[in-house]
Amino acid sequence: MNFMNDNIRPRRLRKSETLRDMVREVRLSPKSLIYPLFLKEGNNIKSEISSLPNNFHYSPDRVGEAVEEALKNDVRSILLFGLPDHKDEVGSQAYDENGIIQQGIRKIKDEYPEMQIITDVCMCEYTSHGHCGILHNHDVDNDKTLDYIARIALSHVQAGADMVAPSDMMDGRIDAIRRVLDENGYNDTAIMSYAVKYASAFYGPFRDAAGSAPSFGNRKSYQMDYHNKREALKEALLDVSEGADILMVKPALSYLDVIKEVKENTNLPLAAYSVSGEYAMIKAAAAQGLIDEYGVMCESTVGIYRAGADILISYFAKEIAQAIKKGDIG
Repeated sequence: MNFMNDNIRPRRLRKSETLRDMVREVRLSPKSLIYPLFLKEGNNIKSEISSLPNNFHYSPDRVGEAVEEALKNDVRSILLFGLPDHKDEVGSQAYDENGIIQQGIRKIKDEYPEMQIITDVCMCEYTSHGHCGILHNHDVDNDKTLDYIARIALSHVQAGADMVAPSDMMDGRIDAIRRVLDENGYNDTAIMSYAVKYASAFYGPFRDAAGSAPSFGNRKSYQMDYHNKREALKEALLDVSEGADILMVKPALSYLDVIKEVKENTNLPLAAYSVSGEYAMIKAAAAQGLIDEYGVMCESTVGIYRAGADILISYFAKEIAQAIKKGDIG
């Protein structure tokens, strides 16, 4: 007995590779990728980050090697993080005109003006205590921190950054940055907000790479509780109202439902950050022969876009771009 409706056969559209490609629902472009880069003070530095295989610390005089490689793969946007030599209570190197990020921006813009530079705006890499703001006793003072976050953003833009991306999760920081940029004539400089950033265990390798682990406590009083989804939309909508131009959800893979929720309830471009722990797990499992690294990279990438991301920040950005060009996930 035939229980099928012969008029409806989904397999018809899976018959050939050409047909599958034609009806594909999610289409990717290397131009939607952002590659994170770590800048370190000094000269002639290119040292592999042990917790992030195939990613490196670069001194400003050698960062051009990474930029060139990204551009060759049609990755046209980078996200810069800095490792200063000096740290203090107020993270003064974060807004110093000769700070490591400011040096790197000028170097890259001089040699590769076509590369879009986005800068992470936070204090954790620059403070002696490793927290993302100014301390009052053992807590971060939200309102006092806003002036510093805005000052950092302005210094990055003055050095030549195309876009700033505040990751500190202080309430009101988008408004504070927008006001300072506008007052200084940078009305057209975009803000990509880490709008939905969870207090996640997936950040471990990054904290090693950026030297940003807090010296005491944790960041749960300002980063989000991973149990909460409605709160994510509240955070996103607040940033929209304050003048954010792009929203971000971080991490990505464990928060696909959050990506979908934000995408469906806002009208700004949406980025997702596939964080260091996600990258490191794929690398470690592949090194043990447990998974196909390339296949898992492709599948997880498509999953993030399928959930609703328009933009992906990934340590696999160059490899993803190659996969797109080959048509494996394009």
